Amino acid sequence: MENILKTVLTLSTITGLLSLLLSIANKTIANYGTKKLIINQSKEYLVEGGDSLLSTLNEQNIFIPSACGGKGSCGYCKVKVISGGGPFLSTEKGYVTEKERVDGIRLSCQLKVKQDIEIEIPEELFNVKQLTYLVTGIEDLTSKIKKINFKLPENESLDYKPGQYVQILTPPYEGNEEVYRAYSIATPPSSKHAIELFIGYVPDGICTTYIHKYLKVGDKLSIVGPFGDFYYREGDKDMLMFAIGTGIAPIMSILRYMNENNIERKVTFFFGARTRKDLFLIDELHSLEKTMYEFKLVLVLSRPTPECNWNGEIGRVTDLVSKYILDANNKEAYLCGNPPMIDDLIPLLKDKGFIDENILYDKFE
Repeated sequence: MENILKTVLTLSTITGLLSLLLSIANKTIANYGTKKLIINQSKEYLVEGGDSLLSTLNEQNIFIPSACGGKGSCGYCKVKVISGGGPFLSTEKGYVTEKERVDGIRLSCQLKVKQDIEIEIPEELFNVKQLTYLVTGIEDLTSKIKKINFKLPENESLDYKPGQYVQILTPPYEGNEEVYRAYSIATPPSSKHAIELFIGYVPDGICTTYIHKYLKVGDKLSIVGPFGDFYYREGDKDMLMFAIGTGIAPIMSILRYMNENNIERKVTFFFGARTRKDLFLIDELHSLEKTMYEFKLVLVLSRPTPECNWNGEIGRVTDLVSKYILDANNKEAYLCGNPPMIDDLIPLLKDKGFIDENILYDKFE
């Protein structure tokens, strides 16, 4: 017992010394002083050096998309660095292509602001807001997916395009630090003061665990957005939509927008799930078949059970390409789901003659 206590005390002492040394290092070695940040050749900021570019931008209320919360595991927080970014880092290699690297593209969560730095970002990111939403409703759509309704104060609003997403800032809880996680908006842009998100449970997921097990009606959450280049494109092409699970969220935003505005385009939506219990919003989708210009819903189950009493399509949404799509003539595709689904669908659509600019997709990590 005495030896155990000595070991614990020794480890505690070492841990304390390491923490002290890190603290001293942060205040001395990592003290880079005030640096100049120039954005798009027109906006200039004086910032404290030493932190990541992503965090530095956040401190200036400029929010770059980062689905992983700055952990370097999503590759969303890319910016173009004109000068001052320092050497390219090994942690960026898996997310920045060689062509992007040549063009100056970097992961803003990885590079540190150690000198004056000049960058370029899309102008629309200056319109991104961090707002405090009130949770007004929580509903189980399936055993693993919840619909969360959020509302803003009347003097606040969010302008977004149908199909875009926001990031929830999950507060610290049970030893977990705060993190950002991305979720697509399911409501149409006309809903400026209230939004709806579909959030699936991921075991050990920091944000999804908080949402599913701790969040209550009446709570408030900080939400940042809008983000994303996956959104409805104006035009007259026939629209083919593919989604599984919570990938239906941006599709619903687009469909609701089209329905509200009486847009006259042909739309076919292929929605996949494992069993009948995993399907949701089906009544609303069938209602859209009656009210939209020309909308067809095709449901497919990959693992129907006898209890499903299923007489519809069986397989994966990818299996429906050969059956329902003859060619790419006057068509564009909207794909929403996990990476394997998207990666399987794209070559199948290209085999039908689709080109890159007519395939829009949102990979749900």
